Amino acid sequence: MSGDESGAISDEVARLFRQRMEMGGDEVFLDRMTREEVLSILSHSVRSSVAGRNQAVLESALSDNVSEPVKGVAAMQRATREISEQGSGGPPLPVELPDDYERLREVALGCSKCPLSEGRTQVVFSDGSRTADLMVVGEAPGANEDATGVPFVGVAGQFLDLLLATIGRNRKDSVYIANVLKCRPPGNRDPDPGEIAECSPFLLKQIDFVKPSAILAVGSFSARLLTGLEGVALGKLRGQVHKYHGVPLVVTYHPAALLRNRRWIRSFWEDLQLLRSIIDVD
Repeated sequence: MSGDESGAISDEVARLFRQRMEMGGDEVFLDRMTREEVLSILSHSVRSSVAGRNQAVLESALSDNVSEPVKGVAAMQRATREISEQGSGGPPLPVELPDDYERLREVALGCSKCPLSEGRTQVVFSDGSRTADLMVVGEAPGANEDATGVPFVGVAGQFLDLLLATIGRNRKDSVYIANVLKCRPPGNRDPDPGEIAECSPFLLKQIDFVKPSAILAVGSFSARLLTGLEGVALGKLRGQVHKYHGVPLVVTYHPAALLRNRRWIRSFWEDLQLLRSIIDVD
């Protein structure tokens, strides 16, 4: 997707919500629009680049949800002023890994530190641009990612791409994506503490190489790792700006969770607006 296309979609979405806010105060209603009209606004600029494959994903995610009020805009605006003062969260930067990006990738591709290496098809190192201003950090690869070696390529990944397009970001030139774990846990189970301890240094080194202007952590495991706030519920971590070694960090729900609980889509969108306000200021 070109910069002009991603800019067009974000401008139209922003215009829609701004108009509704001016008409209705803190709540924004979409009940005067059909589902097809909303889908058109969200997807027309990206449809050609993904050959229409994401349309069904977005329809599924938004079905039965378009007529509900989009609340929390005022809360999102307040959150932009609530910067966390907890300092640099997360674990210390690793020192034992290579100081060359390509060498780091080679080491990761051949890693056998934990038992996950025995069952993997491919190591899932990263996707996107190394010069991106936004880094998205997920949790662990799934079956599609294990088969392709690319993070977020399943249905949840397609939905993530559409949501990022609403703030003018795409994998080609403005987003870098990586996971806490580089190998798929059996049956897509949650990462265990030992696996995170062995694998997360690769992620931390990736952040150090990319030097993003902001980080979006999706899911509980990436959020807790990068904030350093173990045991805190994801809902308590989102809605504010944390810091990871000086880099602004926003926490939100995993795209796969949005497909299971559609009411969280609104919260995710609010977190994206918070993230966008950080990147725009930068």
